[in-house]
Amino acid sequence: MTKLLDNIQFPADLRKLGIEQLPQLCKELREFIIDESSRNPGHFGASLGTVELTVALHYALNTPDDRIVWDVGHQAYAHKIITGRKEQFHSNRTFGGISGFPNPAESEYDAFIAGHSSTSISAALGMAVAAEKQGDPGKQIVAVIGDGAMTGGMAFEALNHAGFANANMLVILNDNNMAIDASVGALNQYLLDITTSRFYNNLKKSMWRFLGKVSDFGPNVRKVAQKIGNAFKFMLLKESNLFEAFNFRYFGPVDGHNVFQLVRTIQDLQNIPGPKLLHIKTQKGKGFKPAEEEQTEWHAPRKFDKHTGEMVSAPDAKNTAPKYQDVFGETLLELAALDARVVGVTPAMASGCSMNILMNAMPDRVFDVGIAEQHAVTFSAGMAKDGLLPFCNIYSSFMQRAYDQVIHDVALQQLPVVFCLDRAGLVGADGATHHGMFDIAFMRAIPHLIVASPMHEIELRNLLYTAYKAERPFVIRYPRGCGQFVDWKLPMEELEIGKGCCIRTGKDVAVLGFGPLTYRAYTVAEELANTHNIDVAVYNMRFAKPLDTALLDEVFSQFKHIITIEDGVKTGGFGSAIEEYAQQQHAAVSITVCGLPDEFITHGSQDELYALCGLDEKGIAESVLQCALK
Repeated sequence: MTKLLDNIQFPADLRKLGIEQLPQLCKELREFIIDESSRNPGHFGASLGTVELTVALHYALNTPDDRIVWDVGHQAYAHKIITGRKEQFHSNRTFGGISGFPNPAESEYDAFIAGHSSTSISAALGMAVAAEKQGDPGKQIVAVIGDGAMTGGMAFEALNHAGFANANMLVILNDNNMAIDASVGALNQYLLDITTSRFYNNLKKSMWRFLGKVSDFGPNVRKVAQKIGNAFKFMLLKESNLFEAFNFRYFGPVDGHNVFQLVRTIQDLQNIPGPKLLHIKTQKGKGFKPAEEEQTEWHAPRKFDKHTGEMVSAPDAKNTAPKYQDVFGETLLELAALDARVVGVTPAMASGCSMNILMNAMPDRVFDVGIAEQHAVTFSAGMAKDGLLPFCNIYSSFMQRAYDQVIHDVALQQLPVVFCLDRAGLVGADGATHHGMFDIAFMRAIPHLIVASPMHEIELRNLLYTAYKAERPFVIRYPRGCGQFVDWKLPMEELEIGKGCCIRTGKDVAVLGFGPLTYRAYTVAEELANTHNIDVAVYNMRFAKPLDTALLDEVFSQFKHIITIEDGVKTGGFGSAIEEYAQQQHAAVSITVCGLPDEFITHGSQDELYALCGLDEKGIAESVLQCALK
């Protein structure tokens, strides 16, 4: 039997359907996402929740001329499927396949890159202003913000500006009460209050009756809307609407799974100029019972049986070594048990970074601040200023958003905040927006910071303890994935700050490693000794700042050919630091810097991407052989 989706390649095809056919199309789209994601995992729950919204937007708008700016782009799978990528969707997030996030380089229907959160309203406002300046004020610009992204401060900065600019744009707040974990904070409670307020919803129904007749008012629609809106403001005094205070006309909340109502509403709102906000209620994981019931677990699941919901074991399930994030979480719990001053801070990534381990055991010692990295850093600084020892865990690529706060609020005051940068290096399928490539370079430039990275998970444990004992601004970066050792839970040891060590002696070439690639270099050195009779010395430097200059002087005196290796961008990174010191000392050495190139790296598996960048075992071996033959 032919499905409606079979004949939908682009939104123009969608708009040929009768509105009564849209529920069936939504059903087929949801089944398509479930079927494909069961075999090729990705961000699952969020996209199931936006199927009706996606169909309604493309049905009511004239895309791609009208713009849809997605926030937290993992909501956009249905969007990708009906904008020319249905046949390629099986390659989602795989090496050489389509991206898991909207990307204008991939499709004209992708208005803006959306990997990080809380950016959509700013970008949409810019597009709305551009349309007005270019003589096209009727162009429809829609920002879809959800999955906790409204908790980000940038979203409120944009609301403030958009209301003042009186820009013609629509913000759709996709309210599913979730980020990866359950949404937190006063805003989440406020949205819940709006949803459950009987008084407010009675007034809302009056507004929808008005909207149902909006076409009858013709050119006077704006005046009528203003009059009714002002009457609402007067009536609501104590139940005033936050978004109305930003000069946005607020509509909702409405059922985000009622495609008929969504289409009619979006069509009607096109006739009301100025900034508007439509508040819709959706369910993350809608249409797949396991994802509805366990929304955090099904945010980005492994492969699964689409009939039973049973997840398939991960490819590395036989590797019983723990994930780095779990080593962090377990060790933080131990430190918190040792010292009442230890607290944890996370910007909406409690389960993602395993801070939920401490949260479950000592809920009063963990602060989930929502998707608000800048606030997380300065909040940590405030606690540190008055006697606490905060461990602020932020993914490496997300820390880019709080750079000024690290400089101004922590380092300048030399406050004892420990920054734990999870997902350092190449993260894999999330691609360019999420790779933790730049933190070595940008953290190394800041005075008073200690910048460290462990060779393996045992050393991560020791670095966390060292940072706790140091009571200084401290950065520890570590990768996504599993470590090396099953028996990792050894007594914690305090390491000497700024000191590395030799882990393999040799006479031909020296490898200076920073981070987990050091262990990979060690295994390569062992192999080369057996296969090529090349004797490679390997040094675990541990610290990019401060450098172990005494150890470097020793290396410079013994070796003419040196390789540095790191899982960060080469420009300004660890290798650059070694080159700078060698130049200062006028050392007569040849240095080969191995790291990530000066470009944005695509998506794929971690193994594929490290091979692409020459940082797998084969690539490291080739670099060593080239140096040895000089």
